[in-house]
Amino acid sequence: MTARRVLFTAWPFPGHLFPQIAIAHALRRRGHECAFYTGRAAARVVRAEGFVCHPFRHVDEDAIDRLMRERPADPWRLARLPRLGMLLRRWLLDTVPQQIQDLESIVTQWAPSAIATDPTLWAPILVLGEKHRVPVAICSFVPACMVPGADVPPFGPGLPRPRGGDWRGHLAVAALRQLNRLSSRVGRRQGNVIRAAHGLPPLQTSVTEHTGAMPLYLVPAAPEFDYDRRDLPASVRYVGPCLWNEPRTEAPTPWVADIASNIPCVHVTEGTVHVHEPFLMKAPVDGLAELPLTVIGTTGGRCSVEELGLRRIPSNVRLERWVSHTDLLPHVDVMVTTGGAGSVLAALAAGVPLVVVPTEWDKQEIAQRVVESGAGIRLAPQRCSSAQLRESVLTVLHDPAFRARARRLSEIFARLGGAERAADLIIALEDARQVAA
Repeated sequence: MTARRVLFTAWPFPGHLFPQIAIAHALRRRGHECAFYTGRAAARVVRAEGFVCHPFRHVDEDAIDRLMRERPADPWRLARLPRLGMLLRRWLLDTVPQQIQDLESIVTQWAPSAIATDPTLWAPILVLGEKHRVPVAICSFVPACMVPGADVPPFGPGLPRPRGGDWRGHLAVAALRQLNRLSSRVGRRQGNVIRAAHGLPPLQTSVTEHTGAMPLYLVPAAPEFDYDRRDLPASVRYVGPCLWNEPRTEAPTPWVADIASNIPCVHVTEGTVHVHEPFLMKAPVDGLAELPLTVIGTTGGRCSVEELGLRRIPSNVRLERWVSHTDLLPHVDVMVTTGGAGSVLAALAAGVPLVVVPTEWDKQEIAQRVVESGAGIRLAPQRCSSAQLRESVLTVLHDPAFRARARRLSEIFARLGGAERAADLIIALEDARQVAA
């Protein structure tokens, strides 16, 4: 087999980058060469894995980091939509010319056989794939396909699928579709200005819809978790979770082995990157205190346990900054999370049901898919009182159907192949191009 060169392009956020690293390892085991284009903040991780990394040069990474910190919690409230639209435009579209400046020389000099891109890093999708005649594969970090279609509400606020005579649900979906059509015109106009500067014809669809026209769109989930959609282009392939974590630098967490097996264990996590008030860490201290449960909370990389300002930690609660899911999840009966893709997929891959309290970006959509699949409960952040969280956790613990559905998804995910299957599909993409040539 002829060795291929695959260029991965991603924003330097763990949830976006880590699935790509998993796929890159699978490709390298097959003898192919991989390189990354991402931010300086992620270069250390990429290079530690033995991959070439081309860090951002013209993209202002510090500005992007500030932008992420400005993102509103619960952004789909009507009053916050203008601010959300502005942030998305500054992130997704305004950075494309700088991305192109960075990537033109990389694509020209390194000559990749294919580009595997984060669906929110748009230069390969809008310009580079067509301009340089390099096939582009979408590597979604979201466990859902964001290409719009008739089978699902528009992607964003995590609206339930309206059923039967639910006229309010049908009306909400119709209104959101109209809003998306209006907002996409602005984005498409700006994207077409960029395309024209590179001699490319205008798009007739939104950029998100255009991602479905790429020759391959990888989704790290299963159809059963994504509404069993039947409205997608043939390029969309479900491969299951592509899980990767930074290598362990110390021995397995010793106290994890001592978690009592005779009482339920609840894991509460704010995720790897959480920039808002850590409300989810504070609620279980009161809501789950002194119950016959072991509660393990992790604050993530941006907040220490001390910064929570708690006066007392109950005897059944243990708070840490980070614990390896590889070590912890075999002991966990329920995970409580803000709904980040990495945490949700890790839990479901381990057959653990969830209580999801979604905050920003794609988390509402992920939470609703947990609900639709029967693997957990969605709890709105504004309703996440200590009492409500306790009720939700106990509901999931005491109803075996949640655990059964989570385990079923775990089995389905395992059969799909994950990063190994994604690597096969990327290789097949290049094989097909060579045959066509």
